[in-house]
Amino acid sequence: MIQENWNVITAVISMGLGLLGLIFLLVVISFFNVWLRALLAGAQVGFLTLLAMRLRRVPYAMVVDNYITATKAGLILKIDDLEAHYLAEGNLQNTIQALIAADKAGLELDWIRACAIDLATKGTNKSVIEAVQTSVNPKVIDCPSRESGRMSVDGVAKDGIQVKVRARVTVRTNLSRFIGGAQEETIIARVGEGIVTTIGTADSYKSVLEHPDKISKVVLERGLDVGTAFEILSIDIADVDVGENIGAKLQEAQAMANKNMAQAQAEIRRAAAVAVEQEMKARVQEMQAKVVEAQSEVPLALADAMRTGKMGVMDYYRLQNLQADTSMRENLSGSQSTDEQHPHS
Repeated sequence: MIQENWNVITAVISMGLGLLGLIFLLVVISFFNVWLRALLAGAQVGFLTLLAMRLRRVPYAMVVDNYITATKAGLILKIDDLEAHYLAEGNLQNTIQALIAADKAGLELDWIRACAIDLATKGTNKSVIEAVQTSVNPKVIDCPSRESGRMSVDGVAKDGIQVKVRARVTVRTNLSRFIGGAQEETIIARVGEGIVTTIGTADSYKSVLEHPDKISKVVLERGLDVGTAFEILSIDIADVDVGENIGAKLQEAQAMANKNMAQAQAEIRRAAAVAVEQEMKARVQEMQAKVVEAQSEVPLALADAMRTGKMGVMDYYRLQNLQADTSMRENLSGSQSTDEQHPHS
């Protein structure tokens, strides 16, 4: 009985060992191509490392291929660093290519900084490989940019003439300042500000047309690449045109404003004069009313004087004769003045 139990136990152990051996064989077969490829390339990776990456759902074949590429290019990296960058959702292939390009070009770029640049540019239209390529081959930035919809940067010289300038800025990526440094928009804005300032300090637009290189020199001396991810190599003036006479337009606008102001003030004075005239007419009417009122009291006063005996009938007749004589004299003087004005009528 004991012998039979021991045989069963031995059979179970043998089956377990056989199953483990089969599993190990399957694992070795599944990883063998990748392991052998790394071994032959001199970038050896252990089976346990491959198994661990498989359990972490990391595409071990892709990681090992990039590790082989880096090793063949002379880079000293660890397979764990590549896996960690992939798990951080970085672009492993671009990062390795950027490191290789920087190493061949003699640029100072280590693995940590390359990973940081790759993660910083994630979700943008930039990449770490582009940053390295721009460091090797400088790029040209239009000022103003084509996306802005403007054709030129406009400035006004001291003589009031507008000058339109279009520049091209040659920049090279500064890898040490790429993370946290300002991008192309800041370069364009600073160059545009420098162009406007340089034109504004010119005594005449002619001096700008004669020496457009002065704009480049002045702008470069301002150190516009400070705090940016780029190093400005040169600023070339692509086009210079003469615009409008802004000074004359401003003077014309000022003259028109002064004219409108003078007309407004004249209208105010005219309105005041009309108001005074109407007031004087009202006062004349008031005085005429008083005269009529006083004249209406004269017959009453005469009647009262005759009633009280202060004035006799003869006095009244003499007063009537005096008034008639005065009226006749006024009529005669009026007719004489008419004859003098019209002697031939």
